[in-house]
Amino acid sequence: MTAAIELTGITKRFPGVIANDNVNLTVKKGEIHAICGENGAGKSTLMKILYGMQSADEGTMKVYGDVVNFNTPNDAIDRGIGMVHQHFMLADQLTVLENIILGAEPTSGGVIKFKEAEAHLAQVAADYGLTIDPNDMVETLEVGERQRVEIIKVLYRGADILILDEPTAVLVPQEVEALFDNMRELKAAGSTIIFIDHKLDEVLEISDSITVLRHGKTVASMANDGVTAHDLAELMVGSELPTPDTAESTVTDTVALEVQGVTVKAEDGRDVVENINFSIHKGEILGIAGVEGNGQGELIDAIIGTTDVSAGSIDLHGVNITKMSVRKRRELGIGYVPEDRHHEGLMLDSPLWENAALGHQTQAPYGSRWLINRDGARNQTELIKEQFDVRTPNIDVSAHALSGGNQQKLIIGRELTSNPSLLIAAHPTRGIDVGAQAAVWEQIRTARAEGLATLLISADLDELIGLSDTIVVMLRGRLVARLAPEDVTPRDLGAYMTGAATQNTDEAA
Repeated sequence: MTAAIELTGITKRFPGVIANDNVNLTVKKGEIHAICGENGAGKSTLMKILYGMQSADEGTMKVYGDVVNFNTPNDAIDRGIGMVHQHFMLADQLTVLENIILGAEPTSGGVIKFKEAEAHLAQVAADYGLTIDPNDMVETLEVGERQRVEIIKVLYRGADILILDEPTAVLVPQEVEALFDNMRELKAAGSTIIFIDHKLDEVLEISDSITVLRHGKTVASMANDGVTAHDLAELMVGSELPTPDTAESTVTDTVALEVQGVTVKAEDGRDVVENINFSIHKGEILGIAGVEGNGQGELIDAIIGTTDVSAGSIDLHGVNITKMSVRKRRELGIGYVPEDRHHEGLMLDSPLWENAALGHQTQAPYGSRWLINRDGARNQTELIKEQFDVRTPNIDVSAHALSGGNQQKLIIGRELTSNPSLLIAAHPTRGIDVGAQAAVWEQIRTARAEGLATLLISADLDELIGLSDTIVVMLRGRLVARLAPEDVTPRDLGAYMTGAATQNTDEAA
């Protein structure tokens, strides 16, 4: 049988880096094919080449046996290849139908034929077993539903080969199950699926075959038959699969952060965070679980000072910081790993040593209130590069040149080496491979044992359960449950996160 995709000898070079080095990939028609590899292994670059976002320096690509050369994503779409990116590309203020047809609107005399589009959408949804209301506003959809819209969008354009980039990264377990059901429906309908995933148990559950990349090369390609997570971890990073499990408690009696009655309003006057109360002690990790968009981001903004609170107070080590500037809060010891590394965590066009100083430029070793210590900043960046395995030819390259995972490792290293007394970590291991995960978890555990108070927000529920001393659940801007990690499973958390399970007010407080 002719392969759906056949990549041979694909090589892609960037200044100082060979992202893909003679990579080979064969994907059979109608299979679910997983691509695994640590950060910098070349997975995303390979998919961008297949989708026409980048061009290979060497090698050939075949689609159903025909040699192809894509210059743009439109070229790939024309050959039936669609890509669903990890960060959804949807317009919140448009309906599902409007998002799906955007850029591919059926028109007559300059007028969009919405009825024809809706009929086409209904047929696509029926063919692939994907249900969605075309008239729903995207801003009202849950994360899993948004992902379904992205999948339908590429199917609407005629794709029968789908590339899914980290498709489960923001989903709760119930949504992962729904996605896998959708993937099986797509496969049954004849689609071919290529997906990138760091969660090896998910790879083993859903894939028919697996290709492992390491240091830009293909190191293995196999059927998913008797393969274990240990086998994949060994191929990817040469070590066993790490776990986030934390040992004995290090929680002290000293309160580091106290949040009392905090409420945050949106521009339209709605309460997006409502009457939040909790405290974090030195040596404690408090985990927050919640489907993204339920107020976690606004709560973080209130604590670090980028948004005002409309009610309540925030104390750091007994000092009221509710009205303090972001800089003052940082100087008082708040470390921050932001959810969106591109928009909040990095200056993408600046060199790594300048990015390492970001947010700490008024403190040693990076500088003082008025002056940057260039040598100090460079030395500290070299330390971060070594300690956190930031893969880069040197610290003068721009942050934009790093893979997403290496960008994340730079940020985490920057914050943990600044000796914070409170760390706010939003998705600290998102986009990081299993080897780097182990290092980050160990750094967090070590800092916790030394007295660091940590507020951990993560979509990785195993990470929350493994690292946290206590877990609270946010739903629609309120704390709805307070749970002991040893008593819950990821599925239990997912039920609280979606409102399927409830806890009485006294227990949640």
